[in-house]
Amino acid sequence: MKLSKTLVLLLLLSLGGAKSYAQFVVRIRPERPVRVINRRPPPPSRDHVWVEEDWVPQNGTYVWHGGYWAAPPRHGAIYVQGHWKDTRRGTMWIPGHWR
Repeated sequence: MKLSKTLVLLLLLSLGGAKSYAQFVVRIRPERPVRVINRRPPPPSRDHVWVEEDWVPQNGTYVWHGGYWAAPPRHGAIYVQGHWKDTRRGTMWIPGHWR
C-alpha cells in the first residue's frame, strides 16, 4: 500500500514539473513587437546562453516572449532557436530547445 502511494506521488510530481508546449496552426503569423531598447542585461554567469525572443502558445494564439539568459541543462548543450514552420494548414511555431 505504501509503495503504491509513493509511486502515484512520484508520477504526479513528474507530470507537474513537465512543461507542455501545445503547438497549433495559425493562418497568419503574429507580428513581432518593435524593440525600444536593444541592450541585453549582463549574463548571470559565463555559462548562460542568450535565448532570442520566442513565441509561446496562449489561448489559441501565440504571444511574444522577449529574450532571456538560460543555463544549459548539461555541459556542451547547444540551444537551437525556435522558428516558424509552414504547413499545408497554416503556420506553426517550433519552440527553441536544447540539443
